[in-house]
Amino acid sequence: MHFAFVLSMPNNNSWNGRWSGEDTLYARVKSFSSRDLKEKCAKLVGYHSYNFGDGWRAAVTVKVIEADEKRKLLKKSAGFCGYDWMIDSLIQHGEIRS
Repeated sequence: MHFAFVLSMPNNNSWNGRWSGEDTLYARVKSFSSRDLKEKCAKLVGYHSYNFGDGWRAAVTVKVIEADEKRKLLKKSAGFCGYDWMIDSLIQHGEIRS
């Protein structure tokens, strides 16, 4: 089973009100064979946000994808912009924690 994690910055505190990476796809795909991890990640499907406290808020959208969509997504993705810790936190804690 494949889970796509897609990053966005819906709120920001930049001078022009835009995130310089908003036109870029930032995505990671995690694949699990363990039943426990599959079930844990299945509960994460949806929208999760994290407030940095300085006017910026990140969001991670989680969805289940098929193998062909995985290949397409990874081909277009520019990585996860250094926020892989958010994915780790979601998997470990069920929420994004600092």
